[in-house]
Amino acid sequence: MVAATDFLIRRRYDMSDPHQHIDWRERGVKVIKGDQLDTNTPQTPGINRAAAIDAARVGAQKIWAGTVTIHPNAKTGARHHGALESVTYIVRGQTRMRWGEHLECTAEAGPGDFIFVPPYVPHQEINASTDEPLECVLVRSDNEAVVVNLNIDAVETPEEVYWVDPIHKHPHDH
Repeated sequence: MVAATDFLIRRRYDMSDPHQHIDWRERGVKVIKGDQLDTNTPQTPGINRAAAIDAARVGAQKIWAGTVTIHPNAKTGARHHGALESVTYIVRGQTRMRWGEHLECTAEAGPGDFIFVPPYVPHQEINASTDEPLECVLVRSDNEAVVVNLNIDAVETPEEVYWVDPIHKHPHDH
């Protein structure tokens, strides 16, 4: 197993000489402290993003990760993230997600819930609380933050959408 691992490491770093030393101090694990996040990242009205992991900060090649805070009773501007996939993990608070061409779909999520946003999906977050911030961790499938802010005429009353599959039944089907 060690030989296979060594081969993969050397291939990853293009090190054909088996005696060449890898500087793991520089090329190894990076710890980014919570008070050292970078707010110099694309923003959307109503949301504060801060980058922890990206190409510039740690050399990430395939992911972007950071935090998102939405103030009490606030809603973000509508947007999409291009070809990127996004995953949001709710740490604190309650979000009401809206999505679709006219933000016609909605679902709620709270602490411990994950939200998946596929590429190019127009969406908006609403902090469902009037007195508590919404705090989330965000991970995207590329090393740069792509944010395309949209001007959408949203429907007045969106349709509530539930996760339904053979394991998860519609909440009204008990």
